This record gives sequence, structure tokens and C-alpha cells, in this order.
Amino acid sequence: MEVNLLTIGEILAGESKNVEFKVQRPKDSIKYMKTVIAFSNGEGGRIVFGVDDDTREVVGIPKENVFSEIDAITTAISDSCEPVVIPDVYLQTIEDKTIIIAEISPGKQRPYYIKSMGIKDGTYIRVSGTSRPAGRDLTAEMYYEDEGRSYDKVIRRDLTVTDEEIAELGRQMKEVAIANGKSKTQKEAVKDITKNVLLSWGLLAEAEDGSIHPTNGYVFLLGKDEFLSHIQCGMFKGKTRAVFVDKREYSGPLWQQIDDSFQFVLRNIHLGAKLEGIYRKDIYELPPDSIRELIINAVMNCSYLQSSHIQVAIYDDRLEITSPGGLMPGVTLDKMREGYSKIRNRALAHAFSYMNLIEAWGSGIPKLLEAMKEYGLREPEFQDLEIGFRINLYRNTEDTVIRCAEENIQSGTQATQGNTQATQSTTQTVQDTTQTVQDTTQTARDTTQTTKDTTQTTTQTKLSQEAKTILQIISQNPDMTQKEIAEKLGWKINRVKYHVNRMRQQNIIKRVGTSHKGHWEVV
Repeated sequence: MEVNLLTIGEILAGESKNVEFKVQRPKDSIKYMKTVIAFSNGEGGRIVFGVDDDTREVVGIPKENVFSEIDAITTAISDSCEPVVIPDVYLQTIEDKTIIIAEISPGKQRPYYIKSMGIKDGTYIRVSGTSRPAGRDLTAEMYYEDEGRSYDKVIRRDLTVTDEEIAELGRQMKEVAIANGKSKTQKEAVKDITKNVLLSWGLLAEAEDGSIHPTNGYVFLLGKDEFLSHIQCGMFKGKTRAVFVDKREYSGPLWQQIDDSFQFVLRNIHLGAKLEGIYRKDIYELPPDSIRELIINAVMNCSYLQSSHIQVAIYDDRLEITSPGGLMPGVTLDKMREGYSKIRNRALAHAFSYMNLIEAWGSGIPKLLEAMKEYGLREPEFQDLEIGFRINLYRNTEDTVIRCAEENIQSGTQATQGNTQATQSTTQTVQDTTQTVQDTTQTARDTTQTTKDTTQTTTQTKLSQEAKTILQIISQNPDMTQKEIAEKLGWKINRVKYHVNRMRQQNIIKRVGTSHKGHWEVV
């Protein structure tokens, strides 16, 4: 192993995730063995003997004792850890004083634990510069990761699944896959889901007696665990969690949780606009595609062994997405920025890929960085919390985006330039037999379109013209999905969802049944 010399700057910086100081070797080896174990279970690190952590003073080890101290440290580490940890212990001279450095490499046989304490109490991890007990859940996760197994593929022998339930899951997943298809070709390429497909993905497993059982992934995918696989969403006043403005907790199938959480964020961030020529183009203050992809990644890489939930938090200055489970072994923040990824839940990843929720694994972070740059926003912040992973997207607090919330849209106005200028997106002209609606990309014509009744007409006057357009389509075609409405208008789906959610909140419309099989009703 190459000797990694300590610098004065590192000493002055104090203890960290990968560095711990000891004035001298403690007589009770447990006092530093916890750190040895934590380094082995994590990214490795160095224990420096002969430096005072409080004062950052290099006190050194008496020269006549250094070799006996090295022997004592090496022996204690080798004898105390299970599996065996072999440290690299060496001397370094700083300011004419000798210090001893015990360098611990990342372990390849996790979990490591203190032999005398047992695996339950003796397993430690490194969190924020301190060594803490890992707990049962994290210890179990290390087992799975080290053995190359995926927890979501573990068979649930306590549960059974019928052919009818398998068929229903396949039907639902196919609907989602078609709805998320970005082209006609992609939609037509969606195939039926069979039992064998679910077996190959690891969502189902075959027991020794030939019976078929669901796996953890199957349970998580359908949201059948009442304690896990929930997404908690909250909007806070200010930059801390002191005051709630809005909060929700979403359960059910994971694809629905993703969509609900995504819509929660869109409802609670600013919708602005910019002019492109004579047209107005809606734009959110944060890139919607990136928001959605980050929520999907949080769900796909969540450690479902931990008794905690994915959290989506909106503050005045940032959007914060936190997923239980730190970075996978071998994954670093620098590697992530370059597109490297390691999937924690491989069964779920197969399902998400089929449903067109993810494209190329590992492409999300580079695309996020580029999208934030295009928006003129600061680079996202990535935080490895050891027991969790967090991404912060910082909002533009200087209002460089033209904020144009719906209540500020001038309903019923029309701007023209010359005799040939097109009607702008926020205006609507209703004529006897022809209605022309032009916005950023679309002209919709209907020679017979009218409002349902006088009551509905009165309600519509309170809406923006874009919302009125959607409401008229719903009135005449209540079975249309939001995606179909978007396709009819030539809009992005997020634009339609924004106005639909506003009208649902205002109790103007409601959805009866599921998002794909139900219908709309005008209240």
C-alpha cells in the first residue's frame, strides 16, 4: 500500500469522515476499534496517534516507544475485528515529532464488527466524523450488498400471489409503460408482462417446492407494505423545517407515488413565463424533467431495509430530496457526476425500465447538471449522509425568471401585430361555429364546441384561458386522460397537469376511478 502522508492542512482541518485523532493509544482498545470497524464498513480512513483533536497540536509519540506502539496497535486491530482487518501502520515526522498512522482500507467482506461485542452491537459506521452503531437494518443491508444480492429480490415465503393478481399487475404496468412512451413507436413496442418475465426480473421467485411467491420488490412496487415505501412531501416557510405550509404522504403503487410527489412539487414552485417572439412559453423555476427523474432515482435506490421514508421537502431557497440508504460501495460523488451508477434495487430497476420511467442507467446526474446550467441556476448539492443520500436543487431567489402565476394571467385579452399576427396562448376567441385557440405550439379547432350550460360558463370566467380550453375538452370527452389532452393540444404533459390540479383544488372538476380507466366529472 502506498503511504498516504498527512499534511498540516489536514491536521488543522480537524477530524472528518475519514480522519480521527488520538493523543496517544488508549489502553482500552475498544475506544478506537469502533473507528477501525466504521472505516472498514465505509470508505476507509486513517487513525492518527499523537495529535490532540481539541487543540490540533502535534504532541507526538515518544521515539523510544514508537515500535512497541505500532506492534500493539496492529495486534489489537487484527485480534479484535471480525472479519479480520489488516491495517497499514506507519510512522511520520511532523514538526520534529513522530506520529503513528493506522490506515484502514474499505472492507470487502462487510459487515465488519468488534468480535467481543458481537455483530448486533459491535457493527459501526462513520457518520459526520463520528463512529456510530450501524443498527440491525444497516447491518443487514451490508450483508446483501457484500454478497452482490439485491434486497428487493428476497423471496417472501409468508406471502402468496394468484395468477389473477399477476395478470392485474402486468396490465397496470403495461398501461403505465404506454402512457410514458415518448413516441408512437415506443408505445407500440410495449409487450405484455408474463409470470416468467416477473420471475426473470426478480419480482417473483420460485420456492423449492415449485410454488411461486412474491419478492420484496413485488411488495414495494405495489405499495403493499404499510410501513415502508411511502413518500413524504412537505413545503416549509423559510429555509428550515420549523413551519409547515403544506404536507402530504403518498402511498400505493410506486409509479403513482412518483407522479403524486412530482405534482406536489410542481404545485408548490413558481410557474413563470418567457416570450419567444410573439408567443408566451410557460417555464417552471426548476427543470421539471430533472425533478421527476430525481424522485424516480430516490425510489429506485431507496434502502427499504431502513425504517424511514423518502422525503421531498420544499424550502424558500431549495428543493431537497432525501432517500434512505447512502451511496453504494464503490460509488463516489465524483463518479456520479460522470454518470457512474450502481443500482440498489435491481428488480425495481427492471420494472421501472419497462414502464419507461428510466432510460439509460446512470444518465440522470449528468443530465441534471446540464439542465440546471441551462436554467442559470447553481450546481446541485449532493450529500452522502451514510444512512441516506440527499440532493438539493437551489431555487432562483433573485427572480430572474418572469414569474407569472395563474392568478396574474390576464384572462380574455388578445394581442395582435398587424393583420396577420397569431392569437397568443392566453387568449381565446369563441365564434359561432369555429373556435381558435393558439398558444406556444398548438391550434385547436372544433366547429361544434360549446360550454355545457350557463353555470359552467360562469365558472369558466374565473379561469385562465388555458384552463378553460382544458375544461371544454373534458366536458366533451370525459374519458380522455391528461396525456391524451396534452397530445390533442400539443402541450407538454406537465402543463396540462398543472391546470388540472388547480381545477381539482378549486373543486371545479374531479376524477372518478383510476387515472387510466376512470373519467372526469365537472362539479
